[in-house]
Amino acid sequence: MAKFLIADDHPLYREALILALGTLFENVDIIQSDGLDSTLEALQQHSDFDLVLLDLNMPGCDNFYGLIRISQDFPLVPVAVVSASDSVDVVSKVMSLGAKGFIPKATATHIIAVALKQIMDGNNWLPEGMQIDIEHNTPVIDIAKLVGELTPKQFQVLKLLQNGLLNKQIAFDLNITEATVKAHISAIFRRLNVHTRTQAVLLLTHLDIAE
Repeated sequence: MAKFLIADDHPLYREALILALGTLFENVDIIQSDGLDSTLEALQQHSDFDLVLLDLNMPGCDNFYGLIRISQDFPLVPVAVVSASDSVDVVSKVMSLGAKGFIPKATATHIIAVALKQIMDGNNWLPEGMQIDIEHNTPVIDIAKLVGELTPKQFQVLKLLQNGLLNKQIAFDLNITEATVKAHISAIFRRLNVHTRTQAVLLLTHLDIAE
């Protein structure tokens, strides 16, 4: 039996995804969530999802933060993004951050079914013609890949740097030593190829990851 997590705060769209899944599978187990916290909770309770269908803009996701968090905490669970924001920049970032596909919310149900089948078969899926567009969007792709390669703890530290916290405050929030914070910051600088906190935060801001 195929098992899916639909993470979207719009009930009507969740119903559309359920309908699309129903056309593909006779037996399907679907769990729903409507925010990042409930999504992470569902993933912690169920480690056997075949696919997560993630809305970028549901509560707690802060654009790309939800995708990064899920990809880092649950790297073996494939994620397809569903979003009303389908610009080349958005799709480029989504795919560079590890998503298996991008499905615009305006997509017809029968096309959603095609997309889901392709993803379930182990392939990536994008709207027709989009692959060529994102291949030419290399600056955004490069930044997204760099940020996506940070460890979960490094990303947490970077987020707290973005919020303006000092090393001592970061250490308190994450229950680690200041020396460990400094080590994480040094590793972040090396990974992102930057030399200052400001440069690191600007890269994160360029990905539209909210504070």
